[in-house]
Amino acid sequence: MARSLTCEGELENAIRHLRNADPLLASLIDIYPPPTFDTFPTPFLALSRSILYQQLAFKAGTSIYTRFISLCGGEAGVLPETVLALTPQQLRQIGVSGRKASYLHDLARKYQNGILSDSAIVNMDDKSLFTMLTMVNGIGSWSVHMFMIFSLHRPDVLPINDLQVRKGVQLLYNLPELPRPSQMDQLCEKWRPYRSVASWYLWRFNEVKGSPSSAVALATSGNLTEHQQEGQQHQQEPQLIDPINSILNLGCSFASLISSCIVNLIWVDVVLCAYASELAMWLVVQGSLARFLRPWNCKMLMYIEL
Repeated sequence: MARSLTCEGELENAIRHLRNADPLLASLIDIYPPPTFDTFPTPFLALSRSILYQQLAFKAGTSIYTRFISLCGGEAGVLPETVLALTPQQLRQIGVSGRKASYLHDLARKYQNGILSDSAIVNMDDKSLFTMLTMVNGIGSWSVHMFMIFSLHRPDVLPINDLQVRKGVQLLYNLPELPRPSQMDQLCEKWRPYRSVASWYLWRFNEVKGSPSSAVALATSGNLTEHQQEGQQHQQEPQLIDPINSILNLGCSFASLISSCIVNLIWVDVVLCAYASELAMWLVVQGSLARFLRPWNCKMLMYIEL
């Protein structure tokens, strides 16, 4: 298993490798100070914290996390058996939703059953760790990648679903479109075996370019736990933006096709042509297949064709 980035000299090795491997990334390394990393007492505590902060603003997450720690009797008391002893009602009283309570209990139960343990997590290779942690309800690929980078300090983790990293790659290489997660491995191959450090520089790069989440996250001189929370709110964006754009593009194409067909009606009836032209213009402006397929729009089209 690769050495942790907090091992003596490892971060310097990473920066030296990235500087030599990628001249464009080297320009970012020259601008920004080297990354810093927070340390969590135990993996179980870090994973519990990750669950609690999901889909919350940083201040709200911090408030709930503080009450959770108090309920457990301090950070040292955040243990699987302690969490399992907390009822959903107790957790709800400190602001934890019923769903997150079930996530915490599932994590604690997997610890109690021996499926997971702090020592096993620390010693697992990246691939095995990813497989095991994504078995926990409420912990997805993005959460695992953040945990591996910021809690375990693994050197070669590329969060391909992180929107800010994808934007950073697009800006760095001047790509015409946002790279898809499936393209990220190939685009960032030259950064191995230090893709975690490269990702950190891309987050900083986005900060300068005006990305709100990165600016907030990294303004605290390397407070990467805040970055984890801010990024959490964006991890679904790569999955939502592309389908929406596809629908809109499809709507425009379909509208163009319908417009072309309607133009042919000019030879049939001048009056119908006028209505058809208005409909065609409306479709082009809207560019939305979903709105076009509303029942009343379909009826209008049938009427015009008749």
